[in-house]
Amino acid sequence: MASKRILVTGSSGLIGSEICLFFAQQGYEIHGVDNNQRAVFFGPQGDTTWNRDRLLGLIPGLSVHALDVRDREQILLLVDTLRPEAIVHAAAQPSHDLAATIPFDDFDTNAVGTLNLLEAARRFCPEAPFIHFSTNKVYGDRPNTIALNELETRWDFADPVYVQGIPETFSVDQCKHSLFGASKLASDILVQEYGRYFNMPTCCLRGGCLTGPNHSGVQLHGFLSYLVRCNLERRPYTVFGYKGKQVRDNIHSTDVAHFVWEFFQAPRSAEVYNLGGGKENSCSILEAFASVEALTGIAQVSTYSEKARAGDHICYYSDLSKLKSHYPQWSLRFSLKRSLEEMVTSWEQRMA
Repeated sequence: MASKRILVTGSSGLIGSEICLFFAQQGYEIHGVDNNQRAVFFGPQGDTTWNRDRLLGLIPGLSVHALDVRDREQILLLVDTLRPEAIVHAAAQPSHDLAATIPFDDFDTNAVGTLNLLEAARRFCPEAPFIHFSTNKVYGDRPNTIALNELETRWDFADPVYVQGIPETFSVDQCKHSLFGASKLASDILVQEYGRYFNMPTCCLRGGCLTGPNHSGVQLHGFLSYLVRCNLERRPYTVFGYKGKQVRDNIHSTDVAHFVWEFFQAPRSAEVYNLGGGKENSCSILEAFASVEALTGIAQVSTYSEKARAGDHICYYSDLSKLKSHYPQWSLRFSLKRSLEEMVTSWEQRMA
């Protein structure tokens, strides 16, 4: 009997590669879609060829299709040929700041690319769970309207309503998103709509900071990975506004892959989940500096710009209540400290 197939876009990226490995361990035939567009967006530092080659060495029979998700005919043909049991869409233009300089590339990749995959799924494998990696940037800068407390090393929510973080019911409307946030919101709504309108098993995962040892972090995307690299290379890290006290929640890519597996086992239709490290795995930039310095023994040099990034969050961590109520068997297994330890080891190996 033929083994079951899964199609993973962005398969050479941090999350896509982790999901490829996880499903391969469950006996699935893995098909990736990745044309190393990250190197086009971010230059040599964003190149993921090393990760593709790593996967090819680890997963017998892995197929990586060098397609662009914007290529509608090729995407339709691929999905028609494969008829996969699941589609995980992790390919994207992921940078807040870069989007403003490449608005057509950003929207065509994030929104139109998602539509191409959704329509291919509807035509050829409508029963297959469609898991889309959205982002917390769909909430725009609206989280900045929540009352905050300024603590010694971080900002935190002062409103008790948000003591556990931002829930999925939080408004996405009438606020500044950045063009990246807008293109990702368009794709998020499309994924929900294909679930509701066509009764397909779709889900949007609105990620916090998804991180891990196989991240090719760059200045414009992947702050913890990039920070570790700057520290080890003794390069200055630029802090953009908010005194370096801005807060993010961080989730290890393996924990992300575990949740994708749980959803695949018991799919729902048109669901939305905030998937992050929650309050327990949150940190500010200042706190991240201290944590990395403690691991490497290298003092972090930094520069400061008063100008914050457009649409950036002052404080954001995910309320995981809904996700845990729907999938109580899932839990966070990686602490922030363990994630950072792995990132330090990974960058030391790559730099060597």
